[in-house]
Order: sequence, then C-alpha cells, then structure tokens
Amino acid sequence: MHPNSILLYLDAVIIHIEMTSNGIVRLGLIQHACLPGEGQAQTIDRTVKMIREAADRGAQIVATQELFYLPYFPQTQDDKFFDLAEPIPGTTSQRLGDLAKQQKIYLIASLFERCDAGVFHNTAVMFNPSGQIMGKYRKMHIPDDPWFFEKYYFTPGDLGWQVQRTPYASIGMLICWDQWFPEAARLSALGGAQIIICPTAIAWCPDESTEEQQRQREAWLTVQRAHAINNGIFFAAINRIGVEHELTFWGGSFVADPSGKVIVEADDDQPQIVIADCDLSQISQSRQAWPFLRDRRVDAYDDLRQRFN
Repeated sequence: MHPNSILLYLDAVIIHIEMTSNGIVRLGLIQHACLPGEGQAQTIDRTVKMIREAADRGAQIVATQELFYLPYFPQTQDDKFFDLAEPIPGTTSQRLGDLAKQQKIYLIASLFERCDAGVFHNTAVMFNPSGQIMGKYRKMHIPDDPWFFEKYYFTPGDLGWQVQRTPYASIGMLICWDQWFPEAARLSALGGAQIIICPTAIAWCPDESTEEQQRQREAWLTVQRAHAINNGIFFAAINRIGVEHELTFWGGSFVADPSGKVIVEADDDQPQIVIADCDLSQISQSRQAWPFLRDRRVDAYDDLRQRFN
C-alpha cells in the first residue's frame, strides 16, 4: 500500500473511532457587539481572540454571528455600504482560514460577499482545520422591513441548502431570516444535517413596548426549538448584542437539542463564548420516539411549491 494511502486509511479509522466511541460534539458560538467608532480590523481582532479562546476550551466547531465584523448597515439604504463587501476568497476569509488552521478547528463565519458586478450576497463560509474553504451558503430568504432593508444589498442565495460533513457531525448552515422558515430547516435535515448553525442579527426596533419585545423574543426562540424537534436535530443560533443606530440586538445565542430543550443560552447584553456539548446519540433517540420524518406524506406536498393554493 502506498504510504499516503496508509495515512488516509489511518485518518479514516481515527475519525470512525471518534464518531462511534464518543458522539459528543463541542460547539463554540461567538456573541459580541460591533462597537461604535471601532474599525473593521479591530472588530476582527476581538473576534479572533474569542475564537481562539473557544478553541482552547475544546470547541471543535466554532461559529460567528451574522456579518460579525461589520455594523448592521441594512438599517438604511446607502450605496456607500457596498464598499464593505469583498470577494471570497478575499482578505477576511484568508485570515479566518489561517485561524482555523492554527487552531485546528472547523470555523463558520458570516461575510458580506462581492460576487460579481452589482451582485452581493450574505454568505456563511465554512473552513476546515487545514484552513481551506470547504463550503459556502448564501442566505436564501432576504427580508425587507423597516430597519432591515436587506433586499437593497443582498441577492437571494443561489447555492441551495448546504450540508458540510465533518468528522464530528454533518453541519447545515442557515442565516438569520432563514430561521423562520420550516422548509429551510427541513431540507437541511433531509440533506443530512445533524446540527444546523444559524448566524443571525435580530433586534428590537425603536419604541417597541416591553410586552412586544418579549413576544418577539419568545417567537424567535420557539420557532427554532420547533425546527430542532420536528427534524430531530440540534439547532444553534448566534445573535449579536448592543445598540446600533436605532436597533437593540438582544443576544441570547443558544443551542437546542432534538427534544427542543435549550441546553445552553447566552445573556442578552454581554459578549460571550457559548460552549455547547451536543450528544449526537440523541438524534436517533428523538427520531425513534417522534418519527416525524417517517410519517411525512411526501405524496401530498406538491402545493408547497405554490405561494398560495
């Protein structure tokens, strides 16, 4: 056998042993603010430090919040913000790839991608421990609401639902507004995702009452816990914190297990490295107890392709 073939074989054996003897995947979620007056380079430096700490705490897969290195600029429509976009591969993705290689982790980061002339995407990039880009997901559902004028900036995704297979778990990637759509989580799960990781930037708008804020927060938490339950997966959401212009980002990054239980949750207003241990054996247990995937009526869902019946 060729020496390289022997090494590949040994790697495969090690991977198999890790997955079958343990089945525990450690996630690291990076929650922070984008500080007023802070430059992009400084924000990246702060985030890199947090990612390193997550890796030092044993995180095998680490993920940032949505557009982690930028202020949430879609609050207004201004073409100057297109200058913030960069190609992938590009300067920021190269630094993140180098970081993933140094720390020997899988790293997911949300970037503002310049794809072509006049075409921009909100993109999650996944790097492997060799520092290479192993996958990209471009945000599919693009909101257009007061203070969230994303349709002005982002072209809807054209890469479909992405599932990346690692030695630890198969990872689906969604971004923010995607998290409200059951189809997005379901298709990711059907594609093999055991854990869905969703960078997000969700906030309260000006002058909303405390009661309305609580209603929104509970709805946000409930819908993502439901994705975990009805697909029998782990669901991780990473939100930013802080006040930016008119929006107050409420943090609360969390991981829900296949029963919908929130196994770890961050504070509302503090930068935090959220560490979550995900026991993949819960997936088969949940799907056996609640066989939603078994009982799907795939012969009766054609109307889902219509906006209205």
